[in-house]
Amino acid sequence: MKRVPFVALCAVALAVVISLGGTRTAKAVTCDPTQLGSCMSAFISAANPTDTCCSKLHEQQPCLCGYINNPTLKPYVDSPNAKRVASYCNVPSPHC
Repeated sequence: MKRVPFVALCAVALAVVISLGGTRTAKAVTCDPTQLGSCMSAFISAANPTDTCCSKLHEQQPCLCGYINNPTLKPYVDSPNAKRVASYCNVPSPHC
């Protein structure tokens, strides 16, 4: 008789564990090229990027192909200096 409550308790515990595992969500990224403003001096000159630039570049990494495909932004984010900045910040070059 005591097995039924124990089995029920195990079932409830398993359901809780499964539901908690499923609640993990990826942080949504809002693509906003102005977030890369701290990188502008490094993009247009030989200046090293700041820590803020590298942080923002990592955050905006999922958006880079969209920026490269935008004719207005492409000269900045697809330039040799931008590639140097990405390398410096350990952000892989996007394959668009």
